[in-house]
Amino acid sequence: MNFSGLHGSLRIRLLAGTLFWIAMSILVAGWGLGSLFRQHVATQFHTELTSHLDQLTAQFTLDEQGRPQLALPLSDPRLSRPYSGCYWQIDLVSDIGGSDSVIAGQLRSRSLWDHVLVAPSGMLADGEIHQHRILGPEGKMLGMVERSVRIDDTPDGKPRTFRLIAAADENFMLEPIARFSGNLWLALGLLATGLILAALVQVFVGLAPLRTLRTALGKVRSGETQRLEGVFPGEVTPLIDEFNTVLAQNAEVVERARTHAGNLAHALKTPLSVLANAATSGKDADHSELARLVVDQVAIAQRQVDYHLARAQVAATSRVPGVKTPLQPVVEGLARVMRRIHAERQLELIVHPFPESLSFRGEAQDLQEMLGNLLDNACKWAKRNIELNACSNGTTLTVTIDDDGSGLAVEKRDAVILRGIRADEQVAGSGLGLAIVDDLARLYGGQLELVDSPLGGLRVVLTLPASQ
Repeated sequence: MNFSGLHGSLRIRLLAGTLFWIAMSILVAGWGLGSLFRQHVATQFHTELTSHLDQLTAQFTLDEQGRPQLALPLSDPRLSRPYSGCYWQIDLVSDIGGSDSVIAGQLRSRSLWDHVLVAPSGMLADGEIHQHRILGPEGKMLGMVERSVRIDDTPDGKPRTFRLIAAADENFMLEPIARFSGNLWLALGLLATGLILAALVQVFVGLAPLRTLRTALGKVRSGETQRLEGVFPGEVTPLIDEFNTVLAQNAEVVERARTHAGNLAHALKTPLSVLANAATSGKDADHSELARLVVDQVAIAQRQVDYHLARAQVAATSRVPGVKTPLQPVVEGLARVMRRIHAERQLELIVHPFPESLSFRGEAQDLQEMLGNLLDNACKWAKRNIELNACSNGTTLTVTIDDDGSGLAVEKRDAVILRGIRADEQVAGSGLGLAIVDDLARLYGGQLELVDSPLGGLRVVLTLPASQ
């Protein structure tokens, strides 16, 4: 059987294979048992006819005039009931001019009444039995056996040959076969139904651990747990143990990568700080140009270290399963910080209510990095009002931040997301905030979008994977 179109479902493949073999087994069993029963009934039917023929031969004799007669009637009572379906007949076969001439119905059973059986022509060897199908009373088909008997010691001294016939209605054979076939296919149908139900139960019960495994994997993916947990059969337990081992090793690798990245950042920041301090503390005017160059390049290097450090940390953790960060605590903490930092401007930062269940499928520090940059940018550009909204469709988490600032021209929106590009040189900042947010979002499979805000300024839409 070809399973090429069923690779998508193990359940369908198992059911298809099982149902195919059940159907084939039922059909072969029905055909085989039916054939055996038909053969048995046909053999029994012809055996009974032969038995009647043997009785007829045993009781056959001639009277004083040389006419055929029976010494005793045959035992089957149906032979005495008109049109009962069981018949016998004795024909006289005469040799006239070298050819056989049959005088049918010299003697016949009472069941034939006024009907005479017409057997196929042809002379049989003495004692030989032949089987035929002939038309009988009321147009019914009969199964027939015949035998030729030669009697030499006749009263008149002339040898005579007789043909003895025993016949029966074929319905005696066909009706039991039909009843048996009906009962047979009914029984096989019930058996097939039971086997199909057993196959369904076996497949669904047998594959139940895979559904449990799928649920456990979903919990790992959504961040509810960091390892596969549950009760599994012995055949699946080694797979579960190996998978949990891989998860643990992956977590260790990620932690080591984050530690190395942090150590590298600190190792670079210290000499950069020393260079910056040395450049700014110089008193010699001849070195003022060199000092400014050193300060600028140190600042650029510092920004690049911060940028690539954040990118490396997220690249290491963005695909780690079992990571989940609730949105509400992060937003509330950042809102308090922004209100204190920009307290002198008396900004109104409004966080609209959203479900407490909203969660980000990623690290908390990465979410803080992205939302912190976006809120800080909105506070720098806003005149007075900033609004934050959040929602989820189950698979993605969308955070929207609006401000009532001067906005940003459409042709500049793509440019400000590039590293180091600033919308306004008069506003403090490195120009890396939006670039870092955009890179972090993309590493998590999300995106950053800049559009017009209903408040009159800029709306920032951050889309991230949600933890279900």
